[in-house]
Amino acid sequence: MKKIVLETERLLLRTYDADEIGALHAILSDPVTMQYWPAPFTLEGSQQWLNTNLKRYETSGFGRWAMVSKSSGQIIGDCGIVLAELDGQPEYDLGFIVAKEFWGKGMATEAAEACKQYAFSQLGIKRLCANMAFDHHASRRVIEKIGMTKEKEYVNARNRNILTFLYAIEND
Repeated sequence: MKKIVLETERLLLRTYDADEIGALHAILSDPVTMQYWPAPFTLEGSQQWLNTNLKRYETSGFGRWAMVSKSSGQIIGDCGIVLAELDGQPEYDLGFIVAKEFWGKGMATEAAEACKQYAFSQLGIKRLCANMAFDHHASRRVIEKIGMTKEKEYVNARNRNILTFLYAIEND
């Protein structure tokens, strides 16, 4: 059952339902949208992404959520927080994927800011990170707009051994 977790001016961030694989796969399989990932997702990969997040909701109470346009009701991306290994350390990782048709409209920034606030105020997280490929300038701008600063660079074995930037913010 879909549960709205966060609401912003233009977006709903809500849990996925198991039957939403089609809408999710349309985004995760697009080569332009996924150009900074190791590869666009196969249907099996998208299904695994969905299943992993459904399990996260049960075990952690959070995960990656469907990013839904309030005006159209359409899933336009994915955003949320997961506990992940970043450069060998467990970190709370803020991540987002926005379908290419919605790039440049501030949707990622709106969703990321809401998730940051939720992490600090609702989840009690003290440190939030984000990581991205060195050449993913749009993601860097989003993360910087919400107050994160670059802490380090590392070679990411999970993403083609490319140079990756790690950003973080602490909740004082």
